[in-house]
Amino acid sequence: MRAYLIAVAFAALPLVAHPPVSVVVDARGNVYYSDLEQVWRFAPDGARTVVVPNVHTHELYMDAAGNLFGEQSTYERQKWAHSVWKRSPDGRITQVIPRRDGFLTNYSFVRDASGTMYFANLERTEVRKRAPDGRISTIARGFRDIRWMHATPRGTLFFVDNGAVHRIAGGKVSTLARNLGARRHALMGLWTDSAENLYVADHANRVVKRITPRGEVTIVARSVFPWSVAGGGFGRRGELILLEVSDTNQVRVRRP
Repeated sequence: MRAYLIAVAFAALPLVAHPPVSVVVDARGNVYYSDLEQVWRFAPDGARTVVVPNVHTHELYMDAAGNLFGEQSTYERQKWAHSVWKRSPDGRITQVIPRRDGFLTNYSFVRDASGTMYFANLERTEVRKRAPDGRISTIARGFRDIRWMHATPRGTLFFVDNGAVHRIAGGKVSTLARNLGARRHALMGLWTDSAENLYVADHANRVVKRITPRGEVTIVARSVFPWSVAGGGFGRRGELILLEVSDTNQVRVRRP
């Protein structure tokens, strides 16, 4: 078991509601994740590098060309603001959305292979999608508190709502599992394997739960106090990668 540890200075931030949740892996096997102060890359040889400095982002997305996307969220003078950045494979960082007041809306880092984005409305009661041409439409409604989402390359969408996990596939909405977490931020990052088994970071209980397409729930990995899993993914060889946050707000990546 090899763990990589990054200390995070949360003292300078406003009350943080949730940790980072994304792990992405490029074609060379480099692992990328955020510690809410910068984005890190771990090479297959173990070399560690900051690739995007001074950014507060919870989610990451990497497209087929190896471009990495994330958000810069700031809180200054009792006001939230955001921007969106892109890091190209050659290391160049550019702005996709310039700094704006408020929270990010009608744009997300949950995307399928076509580039379609998925997100909730401001009230967190509807699921919407933004097509590559910019058109926005509502694809499901009637929920109570939509939180983290994950889209497969083929466009199957999974999302957390009030302790339950739902799936949208082929325009059909179904519930995979209920009563997985009582607190609002009990469930964090979501990711899938090639068979579309869903993996859920049960942050409150320090475990990873796998949910099959038939809704069968099993625990496949555990974090040990003071660590708790917040997200994860898979490496090039299919190995499980966990993003963990400690009770003192440190961040690490490990392979269980």
